[in-house]
Amino acid sequence: MTQAKHGIDMTTGAILPKMLKFTLPLMLSSILQLLFNAADVIVVGNFASENSLAAVGSTTALVNLMIFAESNMKILTEKFYSSAHYMGAGDDQRVSRTVHTSITLSIVSGLIMTIVGVLFADKLLGLMDTPDEVIGLSTLYLRIYFAGMIAMMIYNFGSSLLRSKGDTKRPLYYLAFAGVINVVLNMIFVIFFKMDVAGVALATVISQCVSAFLVVRCLMKETDGFKLILKKLGIDKQIMIKILRIGIPAGFQGVVFSLSNVVIQSSINSFGPIVMAANSAAASIEGFVWVSMNAFSQAAISFVSQNIGAGKYSRINKIAFTACACAAVAGLVFGNLAYIFGEPLLGIYDPRPEIIPSGLTRMGLVCGLYFLCGLMDCCTGAIRGMGFAVAPTIVSLLGACGLRLLWIGTIFQIPEYHTEFMLFLSYPLSWGITFVVHVICFAIMRRKFPKDDHRTIENV
Repeated sequence: MTQAKHGIDMTTGAILPKMLKFTLPLMLSSILQLLFNAADVIVVGNFASENSLAAVGSTTALVNLMIFAESNMKILTEKFYSSAHYMGAGDDQRVSRTVHTSITLSIVSGLIMTIVGVLFADKLLGLMDTPDEVIGLSTLYLRIYFAGMIAMMIYNFGSSLLRSKGDTKRPLYYLAFAGVINVVLNMIFVIFFKMDVAGVALATVISQCVSAFLVVRCLMKETDGFKLILKKLGIDKQIMIKILRIGIPAGFQGVVFSLSNVVIQSSINSFGPIVMAANSAAASIEGFVWVSMNAFSQAAISFVSQNIGAGKYSRINKIAFTACACAAVAGLVFGNLAYIFGEPLLGIYDPRPEIIPSGLTRMGLVCGLYFLCGLMDCCTGAIRGMGFAVAPTIVSLLGACGLRLLWIGTIFQIPEYHTEFMLFLSYPLSWGITFVVHVICFAIMRRKFPKDDHRTIENV
């Protein structure tokens, strides 16, 4: 199969230039998404009611939990292992089956999330000890947000399929167009129509529908195995098993990761609306650092997978090292810049000066040491690109999540340590320890593949 004009041949040539070509549009895509999300937060913080920012912030952990539950947050491209693998092997027929199975799964998973999110939003927020003064707004925002889950999942799955062949530019264009619509609608609904958090949520849903339409239209116009034919939508059992073999452990890991964040959010809620608002603003800023690293984690999955499909085993170590090095540099540079300029950045989100100290407390720990998270994610991506999902899941659950929950349940409960600083310290500690164990796992898994190149996919 010849490489499509929008794709990247990940199996030949120098790794770094092609990885940068792959990651930069992906990074820009994520940054644009965050800018549009930040616009939501900024509009709410400056033009909505006093507790609106805290209300939106209180829903973040639950939103992530629901999306993680369908294996489609954190590293969306984990599930496109099948298409990247078959692409490396030149198997157009299986690529087509993967495309149609993936889009069908996106519709089903989106519907499930919509039902759960709409029906149980108030109960879930209540379990997180969301303060009475914000729970009404939080529930309204969450229910409207989850009404657009099908569209969000279609875009995420569709754009991930395009990225599996190296096409990161067109998802960027679609996201940019939909994001502009989102920002414009935010201002119309919140500033002019005074719809508060409901306006922000509605604008998000509409923009998600636009991006979903654009990515479906793109896939329908493809000429190779990635061409989407609506009447062929359905689930191929063999392909679904392969997708779920990677996706279920990754999704389960995501659920537990997000559950730990729910516990942290509950602890944050106990400090009151000011700390909640500061945490929401700081988390939004940190997101820009995370996506700069996460792009290399996604690259590790796709590059390793394609090279294994092509029998280019000698490139696995180089890909993993390149991705980890790039992620670490991005984390160190952008993380420290975010903290240095933390005060004015936080002020953009919420003009109240009392949120600054709390926001900087979080950013000092998270942004300054975020490179550890990037290393952890890239190592995990390389392992999953080799087709192993259970081992990194177990390590992440015991390392990142288990240690984090243990910390909150023990050290954080001691009165003198019951502070914001000690709460957020759980993040870098868990990242560092988990990364070390992942490196050991990578070395063990790598031995299962030959050192020399030869074309075969049967042993993966």
